[in-house]
Amino acid sequence: MVDLPRNPTREVRIGSTTIGAGHDIAVQSMTATHTQNIDATVAQVNALADAGADIVRIAVDSRKDAEALAEIAQQTEANLSVDLQENYRLAEHVAPHVAKLRYNPGHLYHHESEKPWEEKVRYLVGIAQEHDCAMRVGVNCGSVDPDKKAKHDPQDTVAPMLESALDHCEFLDSIGFTRYCVSLKDSDPKHVIDVNQRFATARPDVPLHLGVTEAGMPPDGVIKTRIAFEQLVSKGIGDTIRVSLTVPNDRKPEEIAAGRQILADIAAGRVRSFVDFGLDTLNIISCPSCSRVENEAFIDLAASVKEMTAYAQEHAITIAVMGCRVNGPGETDDADLGLWCGPNFVNLKKGPQELGAYSYDDILPRLKAELDTVIAEKSS
Repeated sequence: MVDLPRNPTREVRIGSTTIGAGHDIAVQSMTATHTQNIDATVAQVNALADAGADIVRIAVDSRKDAEALAEIAQQTEANLSVDLQENYRLAEHVAPHVAKLRYNPGHLYHHESEKPWEEKVRYLVGIAQEHDCAMRVGVNCGSVDPDKKAKHDPQDTVAPMLESALDHCEFLDSIGFTRYCVSLKDSDPKHVIDVNQRFATARPDVPLHLGVTEAGMPPDGVIKTRIAFEQLVSKGIGDTIRVSLTVPNDRKPEEIAAGRQILADIAAGRVRSFVDFGLDTLNIISCPSCSRVENEAFIDLAASVKEMTAYAQEHAITIAVMGCRVNGPGETDDADLGLWCGPNFVNLKKGPQELGAYSYDDILPRLKAELDTVIAEKSS
C-alpha cells in the first residue's frame, strides 16, 4: 500500500458522514430517476446506499419536486444532498429534508437576475444554518458565472471556474460560514486535474468534491474519471468523489463500486496513468485490468515484474506496467521504464524513448537489463 498524503482541509459534516480533516474519502452518487416518481427514487437512493454510497444527491427543479423530496426523505436513512437547479429559492422547501445543499454559481443568475449573487448566497447560508445543512459550491464548465467567463479568453475554461470558486469561498468565509466544500468539474480530465490542483494550492483548507462531468459509458467513463482521480488523490487532493456514468437506472450502483475500486487501486499503486508517489524506493505501478486488456497474460506479467525487480527495492526508480495500447504509450512516458502490452508483444520504453517490442516470454530478461542500466546511471 502507498502512504498517500492528504491536504489539511477542514472538517465538514454531512449528516452522518464527515469529509475533510483526514477522514476517509467519501463516495457519492446522484439519482437518475424523476424525483416526483417517489417509489422509483426511493428505490434508487436505497440501492445506492446499499452499494456503499456515503451521500446521495437528488435534483429538485420545482415545488412538486420539493414536495416529493419530503416524502422520499421519510423512506430512507441515506444522507441526502439536494441539487438546487436554477431556482435557488427552493432551498427553504428542501433544506428540512437533506444534509447538504448544492448550488451552482453560474445558475444563480437565472432567477431574480437583478439581485447580486452575494445576496442570494447569504440567503442560502441562512437556510443551511437554520436546518443544519452543509453546502457545496458546485462550479461546472458548462454553466460558468457569465461575468467571470466574459473576463477571460473564450478558450480558457479553467480560469473562470477557478475565479468563481475562489470568490464564493471568500464571500462564504466573510459571512462566517465555513461548513462547505467545493467542486470544479469538466468533461476533460486534464482540465479537472488542472483546476483542482490550482484551487488546492490557493485554498488547501477547503474540502474538494472530485468528479468528471459527462464521463460517458463504462469502461471509457471509468477510465477518464480514474485518470483525473489518480493525479489528484495521489497528491492529497480530494475529500469526496463521484463517478458519473451513463448507465441504465438499475446499474447506478456501479458508480459507487467504480469509485471505491479507484480509491483502492490508487492506494495500492495500481494506476492507469503515471503517478509520482514521491517514493525514495522502487515504485511499480500497474493499471487495473479492464476490457481493453488484449492479453490476459498482462496480469501475470505485472506480478512477474514485481517479483523480478525485488532486488532493486532500495532504488528510487519507477516502472509502469500498462495493460493496453490505448493508454499505455502516453501514460508510461514519465516512468523510468515503461511496459505497455499488446495482444502478442510487450512494448518496452525508457521514459518517452521506445526500446522495442518483445514477446511475453522474452520481456523480463530485457527489462532486467534495462533496469540494471538505470540503476548504474542513477548511482554514477
